[in-house]
Amino acid sequence: MNWLEVSLTVDGELAEAVADVFARFAPNGVMTEQGIKFTDEEDAGTPTGPITVRAYLEVNDQLEDTRQKLEESLYYLGMIQPVPTPIYKQIANQNWMEAWKQHYKPILIGQRLLILPAWMESPDPKRIPIKIDPGMAFGTGTHPTTQLCLELMEKYFDECHPEQSEGSQMPSRDSSLANKRLAQNDIKVIDVGCGSGILSIGALKLGATRALGVDIDAESIVNSRENADTNGVGEEFLLGVGSVQEILAGKFVFSKAPLVVANILAPVIIRLFEAGMADLIEDGGTIILSGILQEQGEKVIEAAQAKGLKLIGKRQTGDWVAFSISR
Repeated sequence: MNWLEVSLTVDGELAEAVADVFARFAPNGVMTEQGIKFTDEEDAGTPTGPITVRAYLEVNDQLEDTRQKLEESLYYLGMIQPVPTPIYKQIANQNWMEAWKQHYKPILIGQRLLILPAWMESPDPKRIPIKIDPGMAFGTGTHPTTQLCLELMEKYFDECHPEQSEGSQMPSRDSSLANKRLAQNDIKVIDVGCGSGILSIGALKLGATRALGVDIDAESIVNSRENADTNGVGEEFLLGVGSVQEILAGKFVFSKAPLVVANILAPVIIRLFEAGMADLIEDGGTIILSGILQEQGEKVIEAAQAKGLKLIGKRQTGDWVAFSISR
C-alpha cells in the first residue's frame, strides 16, 4: 500500500480548520508541525511560527475522487479565509517500526563501554554493553553530555577502583570472583536526575555495588527500571521520585556516596548546589557534572568551589563540557 501525502502550511488561526478538512478524508489521522523557540537555557520551548498540517491519503481506485473532494472542501474554506495551494508527495509504504531502527548504531564510549540499541547484539564482546531504548525522549546515549559523563565515570573506576574495573570486564557480573571483589568495597553511586537510568546502569556495570537514581519525573523512574531490566540490573539499582532535598532528608536507603553524578542543565546544577548537593558526596569522593555548555562552565565551577569542592577533571565535545569535582 502506498500513500499520497497532502500538506498545507498556514498560520495558527487557520491550522485547526485545515486539520478538520483533512481529517474527513484521512482516516488514519492528521499531523501538525510547528517551530519551537527557546527564551533561555531552561526554557522547555514555546511553539512559534506557521503550522504545517499533513495527512495521508491511501493510493487506491478512489484516490482521484478523494483528492477532488478534499480540494473542493479547501476551496470553500478559502472563501472564508485565503488558503494556500496544497502540496502533494508520493510516500512508499514500509515497515516504519523497523525503518527508524536503522538510524541507530552502537556507540563506543571511552575504552570499555558500548551503548547499544536494546534490540541489537553487541558487535564487540570485549566492551561492556549498556542497552538503551532509543525511542525514549531523554538519556538514550546519543547526546554528547551523556557520553562525556560515561567517559568520566569510566576514568573514575579505572583510577579509584581498579579492582572493580577489572571485575566488571568479566562476561558476567554474577561470577563468584566478581561478587567477592565487590563485597570487599561497597561503592555506592547517587544519580541526581537519572532520566533513563543510563548513568546508574553504566556505573553498576563498571563496578559500583549500589546505585540510587532519583528524578522529579515519575515517568523517568518507570523508564529507568525498564532499562535496568533490559540490562539485567536488579535490586542493586534503587529508584525513587525526588531530588537532593529528599535524599538529604533520609527518604532513601543512603544519603551519601563516594560517586555522585548529575547530567542536568547548568542553571539547575547551580541551584542544586545551593540546595545541598555537595553534602551528598562522601569525604574524598567525586561528583561528575554534565549538561553544561562551554560558556556556562565557569559559573558551575564557581558554584562548586563555593561549597569547598575542587575541579580535578574535564572532558569536552563541541560546545559541551563535563567536570569531575572532588570533595
